[in-house]
Amino acid sequence: MDWLHNLFFGTGVAHSICVLAFVIALGIFLGTKLKFRGITLGITWILFCAIACSHFGMTLHPQVESFAKDFGLILFVYSIGLQVGPSFFSSFGKGGIRLNMLAASIVVLGCVTAYVIHVISGVDIATMTGVLFGAVTNTPGLGAAQQTYQDLTGAANPAIASGYAIAYPLGVVGIIFSLLLVRWIFSIKLDKEEEQVKAEKGEEQQIEHLDITLTNPEVDGIRVRDLKLLTHVDLVVTRIIDKEGNEFMPDADTILHVDDKVRFVGDRKNEKTILLLGPKTDVTWEAEEKNVHLVSRHIIITKAKYNGKRIADLKIRDAFNITISRVRRAGIELLATPELRLQLGDRLTAVGEAEAVERIATAFGNSSKKLDAPNLASLFFGIVLGVALGSLPIMLPGLGQPFKLGLAGGSLIVAILIGAFGPKYHLVTYTTSSANLMIREIGIALFLAAVGFGAGQSFIPTLIGGGYVWIGYGVLITLLPLLLIGCIARLWFKLDYFTLMGLMAGSTTDPPALAYATSQSSLNDRAAVAYSTVYPLTMFLRVLTGQLMILLFL
Repeated sequence: MDWLHNLFFGTGVAHSICVLAFVIALGIFLGTKLKFRGITLGITWILFCAIACSHFGMTLHPQVESFAKDFGLILFVYSIGLQVGPSFFSSFGKGGIRLNMLAASIVVLGCVTAYVIHVISGVDIATMTGVLFGAVTNTPGLGAAQQTYQDLTGAANPAIASGYAIAYPLGVVGIIFSLLLVRWIFSIKLDKEEEQVKAEKGEEQQIEHLDITLTNPEVDGIRVRDLKLLTHVDLVVTRIIDKEGNEFMPDADTILHVDDKVRFVGDRKNEKTILLLGPKTDVTWEAEEKNVHLVSRHIIITKAKYNGKRIADLKIRDAFNITISRVRRAGIELLATPELRLQLGDRLTAVGEAEAVERIATAFGNSSKKLDAPNLASLFFGIVLGVALGSLPIMLPGLGQPFKLGLAGGSLIVAILIGAFGPKYHLVTYTTSSANLMIREIGIALFLAAVGFGAGQSFIPTLIGGGYVWIGYGVLITLLPLLLIGCIARLWFKLDYFTLMGLMAGSTTDPPALAYATSQSSLNDRAAVAYSTVYPLTMFLRVLTGQLMILLFL
């Protein structure tokens, strides 16, 4: 039985792989089975399983441990960057600036709270940084802090991971508890909040279409492409019935005339602007009455040559005699404006004759099976750029030595930029949700297991030797920023409770808190929308502040 003992308590590569796999499998199993009132630590159980195994004598080969930690962190943050990249910059539009500023305030206040506790208590800044990221349940920040510490000192500090592990459990509970406290402080009634959201919802929804008869003389004689110059909003014209009763699909150069009956596609918020062109009209469209002539169909772009192409450049109306009215991307519906750049995986709504629609479907690919395979070339090319950027020395005033973004920061920034701008330069960045999730979960599992083994031998002695006080510090770091900004957001900015919950959960990038927030209402998705709005910037700031805490105060 020596071989079995060596497999779990040896020192070779096979032993390290076996132990890593065992810890990850056990942690995931516990994460799915152990819950308290619906709350679970999830995949973070891997960290605690690795700590326990390390405490009882299991070890990893040093090089395997280092590789698993660094490569796992890269995979995790890179997949996150690809996911949030397309919406990172657009999240600052509309009401996103306000939400992102509130979320950034929570991040900064958390760091300030941790630093004040460090000054008052005397706990070293490295340990307090670990407590900070455990209190806000943010693993990428932990990884960034660990790597920065190692770059500065040439050695790892297990106290960072110990602080994280000690503060994490109550961090999960504390974030949800803060949501309940805000509800109690303001005596919020969910049914009244639902009524308020329902009243506002009609103004936010998109309309399928709007049929009007043109009566405004300023429209007479202008081309479809010039409508935006007149209305100052994005509109798509899909069908026209002229004075003689002829029904046809317009192109950008079609001339509009008074008394034309026109079908517009646009946002509900622009309905009043559209009605300045003429009144609503009940129109019997030939395609809808006889189910002939024109059809509407969803088409998926699965050919890479269309990735990054502007709709205007494809001249779809001239080439296929159809109109693209809407584009659905990552669950978001976009107007098919001429300047919109298409991406692999976009789902288009095409209107035209059946034969023409079939031709464009063939041209664009329209094969969902082609999207199943992840694009590994762009993935690893991006990782190369991320590691290079993270290793680049950057001189900042006030720092005695060059600052580096690190593996986490460099990979995250490159992934966000590639996700946002890659299609513009015809770089295929599309990855299915399942493939992205698989890469992310493998990465975080490897990272947590390696971190747990690195901290395991000192965890129990640290906890017994006074580390239990860190739990209280973590609670303060969790609650104070969330409650302060939560109250400001409710009192000053008048956020509804569902949006407020999404903001608070997103500012800590905490999935259990999001799950709780979304469970409070089955009638609206405002919590999820707010979470996704602040998530990209928050994740970036957590990684950045993880490094700055070490660089500035170590």
